[in-house]
Amino acid sequence: MATAPKPQTDSKATTKEVLLRVEGVTKIYDGTVKAVDDVSLTVNKGEIFGLLGGSGCGKSTLLRMMAGFEKPTKGKIFLDNQDITDLPSYQRPINMMFQSYALFPHLSVWENVAFGLKRDNMPKDEIAKRVEAMLTLAQLNKYAQRKPHQLSGGQQQRVALARSLAKRPKLLLLDEPLGALDKKLRETTQLELVNIIEEVGVTCVLVTHDQEEAMTMASRIAVMSEGYFLQVGEPDVIYETPNSRQVADFIGNVNMFEGEVVVDEPDHIIVKCDECTHYVGHGFTGNKGMAVGVALRPEKIMLSKERPTGEYNWAEGVVTEIVYFGDHTTYHLKTTNGHVIKAQEINNTRDLSCGLTWGDHAYMHWNDLAMIVLTH
Repeated sequence: MATAPKPQTDSKATTKEVLLRVEGVTKIYDGTVKAVDDVSLTVNKGEIFGLLGGSGCGKSTLLRMMAGFEKPTKGKIFLDNQDITDLPSYQRPINMMFQSYALFPHLSVWENVAFGLKRDNMPKDEIAKRVEAMLTLAQLNKYAQRKPHQLSGGQQQRVALARSLAKRPKLLLLDEPLGALDKKLRETTQLELVNIIEEVGVTCVLVTHDQEEAMTMASRIAVMSEGYFLQVGEPDVIYETPNSRQVADFIGNVNMFEGEVVVDEPDHIIVKCDECTHYVGHGFTGNKGMAVGVALRPEKIMLSKERPTGEYNWAEGVVTEIVYFGDHTTYHLKTTNGHVIKAQEINNTRDLSCGLTWGDHAYMHWNDLAMIVLTH
C-alpha cells in the first residue's frame, strides 16, 4: 500500500493578508527525534487556525516555537513580515493561553486581567479602561472581585482569555484551551470563545486533539501526524474530501472498504469490494485495476429491511450492536465476510425510526456521491 505524501505547504492558496508565516520548520530533540518535520503554513489576519492531531504528533511543539518557548532546529517563523525565529518570547507580540489557565489564585479576577498591563507600566486609567472592556466582553463584570477558586471552570477559562486579550496581542495561541471542561460546558464555551475572539479581531492558532472542537472553532484546520501535516483546509473540506485513509479515519467516524477499480470513466468509476460494489458518481485521478480505499460516513448510509434494487451501492448484514446517543442511533451490521459496517439514523421520532433490533437481518444502501475514493 502506498504511503501518503508529506504536504509541505497549505493546500489552498489565499489572497488574504497573511499575519503568520512558518517556512520549513523542523524541531529535532536529542539529535534524532523529529517532533516537527519540515512544516510550512500561513495564517491570515483575523483567522482562527486549528492544529489538530493525536498525542505526540508535534502540534504543541509547533505552537511553542511560535510562542518562542522553543527554537526551531531548522526553518523560519515570520509575524507580520518580521522574522521572529530568534526573538525571545517576551519580545514577541504574542500571548499564549494554556490548558491549566495559569491564573494567580491570590488575585481577584480584575487583578488577574490587569496583571500583564501593570507589568508593561501602562497608566492606571488606561489599565482600568482596558480591564473593564475585557470583563464586559467576557461577561465577567459581576465576578470582578472574586478569586479564581470561586469561579466555575468555564468562568476561569474566560478570565484567562480576557487576560490574554487585554494586552492586544497580534497573535493569540491556545493550547488545549477547553480540555479541563466537561463535555456540555466545553460545547457551550467553544461558541463563547469564538465570539469573543472574533469581536476583538485577534488572529488565533488553536491546538487541540478534539476534532469536534477544531471543526466548531477553526476556519481552517491542519491535521498533523508524526510531525508533519497530512492535510490543510476548511473543516467541511477535510471531513467530506479527506486526502488519505489516515485523515478520513481521524476526522469523524468512517467505514473503509478496500477494493479494485473495475470501471474508470470520466464521470464515474466502479469499485469492486468483498462486501459490495460501489458506483461512484464522479471520476478520479487513477486508473482501472488500481487498488483503492472507499470511505463512507455512517450518516450517509440508509437502513431498510427490504433489499434495494440494482447491483450497486448496497450491502447486507446482521445487526450486532445498537448504540443510542439521543439525537441519533448507530447500528453495527456484520456482513457475511465478517466486515462490520456502521450506519447512523437520526432519531426524529421517539421510537427507533428504522425498526431494527439486535439479530435482525438488514440492508444498507447509499447514493453514488456519498463515497470518497482514496489512493493513499
